[in-house]
Amino acid sequence: MSEPRRLGGRDAADRVERDALDRLEACREAGVDPCLATLLVGDDPDAHRFMDYKHEACADAGIDTKRVDLPADTPAETVYEKVTDLATDPDVTALFVQVPLPAHVDATEVRRRVPSEKDVDCFAPANVGRLVQGAPRVRPVTELAVDRLLSAHDVAVAGRDAVVVGRTPAIGTPIAHLLCRRDATVTVCHSRTQDLAAKTRAADLLVTAAGVPELVDGSMVSEGVVVVDVSVNRVQRDGESHVVGDVDAESVGEKAAAMTPVPGGVGPLTMAFLLRNLVAVSEPSPQETGG
Repeated sequence: MSEPRRLGGRDAADRVERDALDRLEACREAGVDPCLATLLVGDDPDAHRFMDYKHEACADAGIDTKRVDLPADTPAETVYEKVTDLATDPDVTALFVQVPLPAHVDATEVRRRVPSEKDVDCFAPANVGRLVQGAPRVRPVTELAVDRLLSAHDVAVAGRDAVVVGRTPAIGTPIAHLLCRRDATVTVCHSRTQDLAAKTRAADLLVTAAGVPELVDGSMVSEGVVVVDVSVNRVQRDGESHVVGDVDAESVGEKAAAMTPVPGGVGPLTMAFLLRNLVAVSEPSPQETGG
C-alpha cells in the first residue's frame, strides 16, 4: 500500500488562530481584556510542558495569564481553595484546570467550583450537561480539534464504524459523543476492554486517546483505516527523548489510508481552539463556542 495521506493540523489551526485574534481585538474594543487562569496539581513533566505551551500561546497573543502550579501532595482543601480564588478573581475571564487530578483530590468538587461562564474547556458540570444534550455553550478543545481536522481533510464520518481508544471525561468521551453526533457507529475501548485488537481491527475510523506510547501497532488495524492519534507521549530511546503517539506510526502506516502525524496533527488545533474558546467565554455578550 502507498504512503498514507497525512492529516496535518497546522493550516487549519492557523485559520482558527486568525479568527480568535480578530475576536480578541473586538473583545478589547468592547472594553474587556481577557485573562486566562490555570491550575495544575502534580509533578508530571509532560503536564507542566503542556501548561507552558498554553501560557506561551497566550503571551504570543498578548493575553494576560495567572498560573497556579501545586505539588501532587497538596492537600485537597488547598486545591479547592485555589480553584475558588481563581474562579472569583474579577480579573480572570477564563479558567482552565489540568486533568487528571491526583487521586486524593475529588474532581467533582473541583468541577463545581469552576463557573460555567469562565469555563474554557467544558469542565464545569452545567457545560458538560449541555454538551451531552447537544446544545453546548463551550466544547472541549480536543474534541473541537478532532472535529475540525476531520472536516478540513474531508474525512467522511457518517456511516463509519468508529473506534475510540480511551474514555477520559476530558478527551475520549467527548470525542465519542462527537462521532455519534456525526452519525458514526461508535465503540469506546478502555483499560477493561477484552481483546482490544479485535475491536480496533473492526474500525474504519480509529481515534486513539489513551496516553499509552505505541499501544496500537499494524497487527491491530485493517487495510484502509483512517487514524486520528490524539496523544502526545514522550519516550526515551538510546538516551534521547522522542515524541510518539498511541499508534506505532511505522507499522500502522503500512495499512492506513490516512493518519495524523505526531506531533503536527491534532496538537496545533487543540492550542488554537484553546485560544478561541478563551476569547469566546471572555466576550461581553456570551456566544456559543461550538464548531
